Amino acid sequence: MDMSLRGLVAGMKDVVHIEGSLPLEYGVTRALLDNPSVPVRFANLNGYEAIGNAWGSRERIASYLNIAKEQITGKMLEAISSPLDPVTVEDPPFSTRISEDFDLRKLPIPKWFPGDGGRYVTSAVAVAQHRGKKNLSFHRLMLLDRKRFAIRLVPRHLYTMHKASLEEGKDLPVAFAIGVCPCVLLAAATSLDYRQDEMTIASSLRAGCLGEPVKVGRTETGLMVPAYSEMVLEGRITSETVEEGPFVDITGTYDKKRMQPVVEVDRMYTTDNPIFHLVLPGGLEHYLLMGLPREPIIHRTVGQVVPRVNGVRLTEGGCCWLHGVVSITKNKEGDGTNAILAAFSGHPSMKKVVIVDGDVDIYDDRQVEWAVATRFQAGRGLVVVDNAAGSSLDPSSEGLTSKVGLDATKPLGLEGFDRATVP
Repeated sequence: MDMSLRGLVAGMKDVVHIEGSLPLEYGVTRALLDNPSVPVRFANLNGYEAIGNAWGSRERIASYLNIAKEQITGKMLEAISSPLDPVTVEDPPFSTRISEDFDLRKLPIPKWFPGDGGRYVTSAVAVAQHRGKKNLSFHRLMLLDRKRFAIRLVPRHLYTMHKASLEEGKDLPVAFAIGVCPCVLLAAATSLDYRQDEMTIASSLRAGCLGEPVKVGRTETGLMVPAYSEMVLEGRITSETVEEGPFVDITGTYDKKRMQPVVEVDRMYTTDNPIFHLVLPGGLEHYLLMGLPREPIIHRTVGQVVPRVNGVRLTEGGCCWLHGVVSITKNKEGDGTNAILAAFSGHPSMKKVVIVDGDVDIYDDRQVEWAVATRFQAGRGLVVVDNAAGSSLDPSSEGLTSKVGLDATKPLGLEGFDRATVP
């Protein structure tokens, strides 16, 4: 199976093709907003070919993985529990062309919205290593000049590695892979233990679904990068900081300005004719690539307190980040409440979760609302958690948030709660 993004795009259905050139300032945004659920291919974006909305539906991601959408969470759980080393290849496709004389400003990097602090790369997967710890993670990159970005580092793994490197008086070597397969994208957005290597999760997911591990290639500084990346930008996260932001994040609202580290790019690798991956901030692809990898973690934590978890979904209406639905099979009363608390533990950014029975399709918002309408009573099924840490991306939160859980499961042993059906 073709591992390259170009090959995947060639096989996609219902692609909208834009042959003429578009301005980098808002032109890409308008085109992707006009076609929110289908891939949009740009033939000439600042001289490059590009693709947006590539993975903007669960069905398209599942089709790539050759599974049903309901199986994605389970396959990711299997990959997390059974990591697999990737396979190293010589002369990886991303190293077809290597240059130290380049200008980042010539890349097809859009300014997405009027209030953005600059032009932003939104699809970059960071690959880093420090003292044996390997890491994959998503980070937005604000273009500064011909060889520098500002990188948004939240206090997680790459932040920790960068801090440790600075304490040693060194910049942290890093490579940014653009245009990688969904297995790498999903793994890069998972929340794992610091000691785990997300590349082994990507490799296991690919092997479990497609029968082959992820292939990686070595950069000149020794970083192991997905071999079929369309483009790799290799450099260092330095001690210099600049003002980064504002930026429209997953909620469709502007994230605030912060002082963030500067990345100096030393080397650019590309395939012969790279296709640049664009992720619309606050679009469906952004929702799924950021939120879908959290669902297996929620599934695992809820599964520790109730006998059976049938499914987990972070909803598009909640930006696949702030609202969720969990389907369980109850053994006893109280399982719904326990599931609510466990779900919040599994995804601390979530502020609303609905617990439903197995006869409710969690991918159908109408059915979920029906369960709330017919099976939920606030006096017995409402859980409110005040003064909890929430998501910094929630504009209504000021550091602390209130979380609400709705137990919309049927009371055990009572009649009148089943939907009428025809045999």
